[in-house]
Amino acid sequence: MPPLPLFLLQPVLKRIVTKIAADNPDMFDRLGHHRHAYFLIDPVDMPFMLYLRPDPEALDFKALNRRRILPPHCARISGKFLDLLTLMDTEQDGDALFFSRDLIVTGDTEAVVCLRNALDDVEEPIAESVADMFGAPGRGALNMLRRAAENAQKRKGSHS
Repeated sequence: MPPLPLFLLQPVLKRIVTKIAADNPDMFDRLGHHRHAYFLIDPVDMPFMLYLRPDPEALDFKALNRRRILPPHCARISGKFLDLLTLMDTEQDGDALFFSRDLIVTGDTEAVVCLRNALDDVEEPIAESVADMFGAPGRGALNMLRRAAENAQKRKGSHS
């Protein structure tokens, strides 16, 4: 099966980041000057990367082809998709994952910590907000992904 054309993801990602920003305007205060930074989020087991600028005045969130030259960014967060989901899902223990070696952070780690703190401050976990945008299928998918992430963590624990 050929990979999903990324242009199909762009409007969905734009809708997600716009809604999250509208629902959580205070989260940008935690970012300080890092709100103007670009973050490269690299789910290594997916065919694309994500490019985020969490600036409420110039929000940007898009999928990038892995084969292209990397755009300028202050930090890169790399890991398996389920680990990255856990990081942004404050219902899970993202801090333990953040400080484990399952995620690789390069560049400005202070900016990444500010981003993580901003995500922690939102009332409803970002993952739940995104799932709710897609109704019952979205919530079902999130529950399935959470179970998969928990099972993956248990498997890791049994191998250590």
